[in-house]
Amino acid sequence: MKSLTQRKLYDVDAPNASTGIINGKSSNVLNWDDVRYAWAYPLYKNMLANFWTPFEINMSGDVKQYPQLSGDEQETFNKVIGLLAFLDSIQTDYSARVADYLTDSSLSALMTVLSFQEVVHNQSYSYVLSSLVNKQKQDEIFEYWKHDPILRERNDFIAQGYEAFVANPTPKTFMESIVYDVILEGLNFYSGFAFFYNLARNQKMVASSTMINYINRDEQLHVRLFTQIFQALLQEVPELDCEETVQFVQTTFKKAAALEIQWGRYIIGNRFTGLHMDELEAYIKFMANKRVNELGIERPFEGYRENPMKWIKAYENVDDGKSDFFEQKSRQYTKVSDENGFDDL
Repeated sequence: MKSLTQRKLYDVDAPNASTGIINGKSSNVLNWDDVRYAWAYPLYKNMLANFWTPFEINMSGDVKQYPQLSGDEQETFNKVIGLLAFLDSIQTDYSARVADYLTDSSLSALMTVLSFQEVVHNQSYSYVLSSLVNKQKQDEIFEYWKHDPILRERNDFIAQGYEAFVANPTPKTFMESIVYDVILEGLNFYSGFAFFYNLARNQKMVASSTMINYINRDEQLHVRLFTQIFQALLQEVPELDCEETVQFVQTTFKKAAALEIQWGRYIIGNRFTGLHMDELEAYIKFMANKRVNELGIERPFEGYRENPMKWIKAYENVDDGKSDFFEQKSRQYTKVSDENGFDDL
């Protein structure tokens, strides 16, 4: 399979709307009314509507609460932040490299917005930690990914998938890297997200959970972008639309889910009121099925079609996209139960 060709800086002989998602021709002039993919501009507007900065979040309540957390809560809090810092750091670089090979300038623009949002996410972790712990502890947390064996295994799994594309950019390695991206943004965050939302559910560290809520909202749009690119790629490069790709997606997500479950047992287990490992394991498999289905592939796990942690839905969404989650009252969530009809994310 031939290599990918980087998008030209400009091409006076090419149309503004590209002739293909990769290895196509494009002037590289961005005219949102003349792009190849109808879904690109609505997605761009949604991503802009999500704009936020960490400085909007008042950490004063969390500063008082953090010393009162149990030792287990503090350890898990720190390790989840360490995980997120690593993943969003490499995601910033990966998305920029992807942009080089996307022919249509609108997709390159979307990747630029995505990269910026990942930078904001990473700044958020520094902002939270600088509010809660001293500089020495903050530096230690940002080093977790190098030394913690469970964390290292799951991070290496993603990084190696990205590095295969960077080292040998072909349509196939590009497609495979997208699968790893959807795992990173659509599965690998979710044990940690559940931990933060459960803290907020118990009126703990609600400002930090607000930040996680905003990040979660961004990541859902990032997943949508990459699943759209994946499906367009399979349509335009038909040799990739094959049983080998189906097997790769399903096998890779099964491995990713196993690593995420292992991570969940390690950082959460059954140590926290409101979080049970059997439900978390089912939730991870549910999310894996959801993401694979969004890629247009048959789900890898039989069953797991409904969210087993229905309460989490209330914490994943901010209705108007700009409301201050940390100012909302707990009574808004007390009516959420397993029977409230939330069966999807």
